[in-house]
Amino acid sequence: MSVGCLLIRETSIKLCLTGTGPRWQQLASRPLSMTACLGGPEAPPARADATFKVTMVPGDGVGPELMTAVKEVFKAADVPVEFEEFHLSEVQHMDSDEKLEQVLASMKTNRVAMKGKINTPMEFKGELAGFEMKIRRRLDLFANVVHVNSLPGYSTRHNNLDLVIIREQTEGEYSSLEHESVPGVIECLKIITREKSRRIAKFAFDYATKKGRSKVTAVHKANIILQMASGLVGGAGVVPGESYSAEYAVFETGARHPFAQAVGRNIANPTAMLLSAANMLHHLNLEYHSNMVSDAVRRVIKQGKVRTRDLGGYSTTGDFVQAVVGNLRHRPTY
Repeated sequence: MSVGCLLIRETSIKLCLTGTGPRWQQLASRPLSMTACLGGPEAPPARADATFKVTMVPGDGVGPELMTAVKEVFKAADVPVEFEEFHLSEVQHMDSDEKLEQVLASMKTNRVAMKGKINTPMEFKGELAGFEMKIRRRLDLFANVVHVNSLPGYSTRHNNLDLVIIREQTEGEYSSLEHESVPGVIECLKIITREKSRRIAKFAFDYATKKGRSKVTAVHKANIILQMASGLVGGAGVVPGESYSAEYAVFETGARHPFAQAVGRNIANPTAMLLSAANMLHHLNLEYHSNMVSDAVRRVIKQGKVRTRDLGGYSTTGDFVQAVVGNLRHRPTY
C-alpha cells in the first residue's frame, strides 16, 4: 500500500502508544532529534561557546526576504548560528551543476540547512527533475513534516487545530518519470516501492511515539490535504515545515509556494520561516534560543497589533520582524 500522507493528531498522554508512567515521562522529557530516531547521528548538546554552521539557500520568490527576516531576528537574539549562504535558482539564471554540488557539499558537511522554494522552469530542457528534486534525492530527504497548529490570537473558522502531516517526497508523483508515448499523449509513471512505503510509515510512528501522539491515520492526496490544512489556520504564511533523511535535516516553509507576486513589495508573512527557524534551533538542541524566537513570533500574532496582509492587516514584512525583535524579552548572556 502506498502511504501518500500521514496525519497525526494530538491526544491525551494516557492514550499514547508507549503507555503512561515513569517510562513515558522519561521518553517525553528527551529532546526529539528525528535524524537520531532514524539511526543517524544526533546533534551534540549545545555549549555556551559553540557556534553552529547551517547551510542557507534562499531560493526564489520571497525566499530571500524571508531569510533576511530570519537573519535579523537571529542577530537580535544572539543566536550562535553561522549561515553558509548559497543563491541557487533555475529561473534567475543562477543555476549550474557546479553550484548545485557546492550546495550539496555544504549540506552534507553541516547536516542542517534552511531553504526557500527553488522554482523549476516551465520550459522543457530535456530533464524533468529540477534542483529541488535533485537535492531531495541526493540527500535522501524522504520525510516531509508539516505541523499545522492554530495560532492563539488569530481566529479562524476552525480553531484549536493541532495535527501533523507527514509525507514521502522522493517517489510516487515525485519520480519525475514522464514521456510522450505518441504526439499529444503524455504518460507519467508513478513509482511506489514497498521499502519506501514501510520507511515513511515507521518514521510517522516513531514521530508519534516521541511526540506523545497516539493516533496515526493513513490518507491519500497529501499535497491537497497539506494546502487545505494550511488554509484552516491562516494560510501558507504561518505553517512551518521540515524534511529529514537518516543524516540530514532541511527546514523550510510548510506550504511550498514562492509567492512571486509579492517579490520586492515588503508584504510577505515571515511567520512560517521564523517558526521553521525556531524548529531548527530545537533540532540543534539550542532550546533557549528556540523558545525565545517561537515565543516572540506567537506573542506578536496574539497581540494582533502587527499583521501582514494575508492575515487581514496592513503591516509590512519589516514591521513584523521589528515587532518580533521587540518581543525577544530575554537575551542570552554568555
